[in-house]
Amino acid sequence: MPDNALYTDLSCYYDLMCADINYRSQSDTVHRLHQIFGNSGLKYLDLACGTGPHIEYFIKEGYQCNGLDISQSMLDIAALNCPEAKFELGNMCTFETDSSYDLITCFLYSIHYSGDIENLNGAIKSAHKALKTDGIFCFNAVDKNHIDNELMAKHTVLHDNSEFSFCSSWFYSGEGEKQKLKLSVEKTTTEITQQWTDEHPMVAINFEALQNLLMPYFDVHIFEHDYDKIITWNKLSGNAIFVCVKK
Repeated sequence: MPDNALYTDLSCYYDLMCADINYRSQSDTVHRLHQIFGNSGLKYLDLACGTGPHIEYFIKEGYQCNGLDISQSMLDIAALNCPEAKFELGNMCTFETDSSYDLITCFLYSIHYSGDIENLNGAIKSAHKALKTDGIFCFNAVDKNHIDNELMAKHTVLHDNSEFSFCSSWFYSGEGEKQKLKLSVEKTTTEITQQWTDEHPMVAINFEALQNLLMPYFDVHIFEHDYDKIITWNKLSGNAIFVCVKK
């Protein structure tokens, strides 16, 4: 997994970067999916937890929460945001734990940070090993064959007398197991503009291949990428929520 300098340098602005994300809706949906498909246990681990926004909501639902991330600066903020939780610096592709969990998540397409198929398989194996019987591994993913390189997401936030503009987009060349997440940040304060740009190497995979990686370890259920209602994946869209029940 890459050491993402932009995320490290701007960790204090990470929550602004994600200001348009409905963490409550995402957390509530995964909580419901765990009630439907899981073992109803309350021991929870969030992989690539960042500053802990999802963990905040799971704490409110009574979960015993842990978070794992590769960025210490993110974890420092997460510990302040969620003092009830435990956080650990680590790589989601190789992590080991003495504990067993009922629910493991990896939100915001972070499963793609595994970088290549070998590491992605490592992340799947690590999650499987860390789960209790009938535990759930839940994450969202993008199918490489459905990426539109022209699409981008952009939003602007005012904070401490500065205007921040955040832009992100996927890029896939059309072949291989590598894609990119392109990020740019602009901060404007009294007509002075600073800009950061970065490209994060991500694993590229289609959903058929992803299911094949998961099926030796999990019963796999796939849903539309909709956090307002639970709908079975239509096999056409390129974004989906994977709910994986440990075998």
